[in-house]
Amino acid sequence: MVRRWLWVVVLVVCGLLFGAVWWVLRETGNPNLVPALILLGSAVIPLTFVTFVAGQRVGFGVGAGTVGTVVLVGGVVGVVLAGLVEYDTVRGLGALPMVGVGLIEEAAKLTAPVAVLLVLVVLRRRRAPADGLLLGVAAGAGFAVLETMGYALVVLVESSGSLDALDDVLLMRGAMSPAAHMAWTGITAAALWAAAGRGWKGWSWLWFVGGFAVAVALHATWDSANSTWVYVVLGAVSLGILLTATILFHPRTGRARRPVQPTFAVGPA
Repeated sequence: MVRRWLWVVVLVVCGLLFGAVWWVLRETGNPNLVPALILLGSAVIPLTFVTFVAGQRVGFGVGAGTVGTVVLVGGVVGVVLAGLVEYDTVRGLGALPMVGVGLIEEAAKLTAPVAVLLVLVVLRRRRAPADGLLLGVAAGAGFAVLETMGYALVVLVESSGSLDALDDVLLMRGAMSPAAHMAWTGITAAALWAAAGRGWKGWSWLWFVGGFAVAVALHATWDSANSTWVYVVLGAVSLGILLTATILFHPRTGRARRPVQPTFAVGPA
């Protein structure tokens, strides 16, 4: 029961810390507090959502340490890889279409979940799709935090230090992150682990191909949109698919805790 409601504690504590920094910065104008404001403002909602997903009764087999590592390492590696590949692609081919951006970023965010999956395969440990979903959400959270921090810094510089402009970016991107990066990577990672758990036999590889294609399509559509209502609809669809996956892997469905036979027949991710 405590774990189920831990997300409320995370939200309240992180929210209070952000509010304290925001108030002191407004009162004193001390620029030394800006990095703390950007970090906390970017992290409150993503960390809360990861804690919320981890608290659901889905029978997750990965521990808090693994989830935290994926948030940190997966976020950094994902941002670095996506930035590098996008830069090289634009330099070599010119303007990169939104589908290309979605393809690169969704693949980059999978780096950490794939690494954990490979370790579990080598160690012949349990690897349920629900674990992939949680780690995908965690990797998406780390990516979202770092990306929001980057956008916030750029907006702060371009607006000549406007705290109002900074607040708008932190609020909008923070509020929408669960319905964007976190949902998309959660969907893809769950599909990947579902296919790997079945040894990529028969048509099981369609789990991953379908999940990845859906995530890329949602990402590309999101980047191409310029309307709040479109973002709301896309966010609802993204969270709806993630919720469906969560229900599918609930213990009562018999899927989340079904024993997975060890196998080394895991194909390329």
